[in-house]
Formats: sequence, C-alpha cells, structure tokens
Amino acid sequence: MHSTYLLSLTILAVFTVSFAGGERFKEAPKFFNSPECLTIENDDDFVCSDKAIHVAMTLDTAYLRGSMAVILSVLQHSSCPQNIVFHFVTSKQTHRLQNYVVSSFPYLKFRIYPYDVAAISGLISTSIRSALDSPLNYARNYLADILPTCLSRVVYLDSDLILVDDISKLFSTHIPSDVVLAAPEYCNANFTTYFTPTFWSNPSLSITLSINRRRPPCYFNTGVMVIELKKWREGDFTRKIIEWMELQKRIRIYELGSLPPFLLVFAGNIAPVDHRWNQHGLGGDNFRGLCRDLHPGPVSLLHWSGKGKPWVRLDDGRPCPLDALWVPYDLLESRFDLIES
Repeated sequence: MHSTYLLSLTILAVFTVSFAGGERFKEAPKFFNSPECLTIENDDDFVCSDKAIHVAMTLDTAYLRGSMAVILSVLQHSSCPQNIVFHFVTSKQTHRLQNYVVSSFPYLKFRIYPYDVAAISGLISTSIRSALDSPLNYARNYLADILPTCLSRVVYLDSDLILVDDISKLFSTHIPSDVVLAAPEYCNANFTTYFTPTFWSNPSLSITLSINRRRPPCYFNTGVMVIELKKWREGDFTRKIIEWMELQKRIRIYELGSLPPFLLVFAGNIAPVDHRWNQHGLGGDNFRGLCRDLHPGPVSLLHWSGKGKPWVRLDDGRPCPLDALWVPYDLLESRFDLIES
C-alpha cells in the first residue's frame, strides 16, 4: 500500500539551484498549512515558538542530497508544514550550505548552528566503518548545548531517511516526566553484540546496564529520537555520554561509533515509539550494505541506516528495490536531466 502510493508520487521540482563546484538542486514546491493549524503570529519568534514542530538535523556536503530529501519528505507529509522549524547543525561551509537550503526551500523556517569539531575530535575512537567516525555524527550528543535554551523538545533525524507520515504525530509522542527521550526500541536485537568482551567481563562496567533502569535495556537507533532538551540539560546527560567516550579511549568497550554511549546512558530508560517510525536497516549492514526488505507492519519513516545509501546505489546503477521509494524526494538536478532525456 505504502509502496504503491510512494512510487506514484509526481516528481516535484521547478527551478535549478546550482553553485560552482557543487551539486545542483531543484527548488521544491511550497506547502501550506491546513485550516486547523495553529498560527505562529510573529515570524521572528519561530525559533522558540511552542506552536512549532522543531526538527534537528546535521548538515554537511557529504550527505546534503539525503538531507534535502528528508526536508522535502517532512514538509510534503505534514498537515502544518508552515509550522515546522528546522535546526541544522554544521561544522563547516555554513554559508554555502545555507544557500543550498534557501534556494531549494526559500520559504523554510530554519536556523543553522556552528559545531566545534575540535572539541569532540579527541574523544572519537575508530569504529567498524570510517563514516561512523565523522565528528558530525556526534553532534546529537551536544544538541542541548548547541540549540537555543528556549527549546524544550525536538525531533532529531538522520540524513538517510524519508518520512511518509505527518511528523506532528512523532513530535507529540508522550514522554513521562522522568524520561528524557523517546525512540523505537528493538528488544529482539542481541544487545550483547554492541559491547566488547572487555566490557562484559568487567562487573563494574556491565552492572551499569542493570541498575537505575526502568526496564531491561534494549537496542534503539539514534537516527530517530524525540528529545526533551530541558530535561537533558537538567540531568547533564552530555557529560554522562562524554564520560563513556573518555573511558572508551582508555579501554575499548564498544565498536560502533556514537551509538553505544547512548545505549549505556539511556537504554531501558526511554519512552518507546511505534516501530513504524523507524523502519531502519535499509542500507544493509556496516560492511557490505546489501539489500534488505521492510520489517513487517505499517510504515511512517524509512531509514537507510547501514553502509548502503540510496543515492549512492542509484548513481552506481545498482539500486535495491526499496531505493525506488526514496527517488520521489530526490531534488538533485542531474536526475531530472536524465528523466527528461
């Protein structure tokens, strides 16, 4: 059902956006609020508006094509697209990236925030895939410090996904007063594989996952999260994550990039979200990126986590079947040239 709907979407684009030495993107259509949407009275105040739906993402040249697709998918499926505010965190080429966003989405409400990679680079340990070692992957650890203190809640999204449902449903997830974040959990995953034998053989470390937990810890994917920023700041959770990263530099206790510190701090203490909001793993594993099918059940968000990214596989002429679901949101200009010819 979802596949048929997505594949039948009209290719959206009107104008060309180009910059010297970079990719060229089309300008996306403007989307308008439904009559029942709240009105944000003063556009100057949208960054802190409690009537807005706040979305945080990282932005860089390597994943720009994916990021543009995310933005389009969020707006297209929202009932109140004019009430969505994007908060982009970037480490370099801020002005250039801003030009891309403004040119493809001239009506978009957004802000860009600089991220000091020097502060985090010394804490990053090599992982099983080099792409996971990018300092920008760790920006989610610092969102509560980077984003304005007036923000209380934000949806964090990776750049390798698309939404096919209204993001307001995800944004309004119920989070208990003593919980900081919400995300889909996957309790059937083998939790032990996310940490090394060194971790599990040390009782003073492994016991961490058994104490002060609301329930037994389960794996969750950090590419889709609803975060209560004020609670995060009050609990000083950035410091708690950094402490695990500092320990990792001395004793290798995990292999998989920025995910394990999140699991150590939050697993077992998050508000669960329906699995439809993160149909993850479509990029295959972290080594070969082979094709995968959807998990059983309804779909609100498709996530190409793993090595294989849909735009790369499409450009290589070796797409997986589900990559076709990403294509309608691809604003890359050269793709439209191929279609028209």
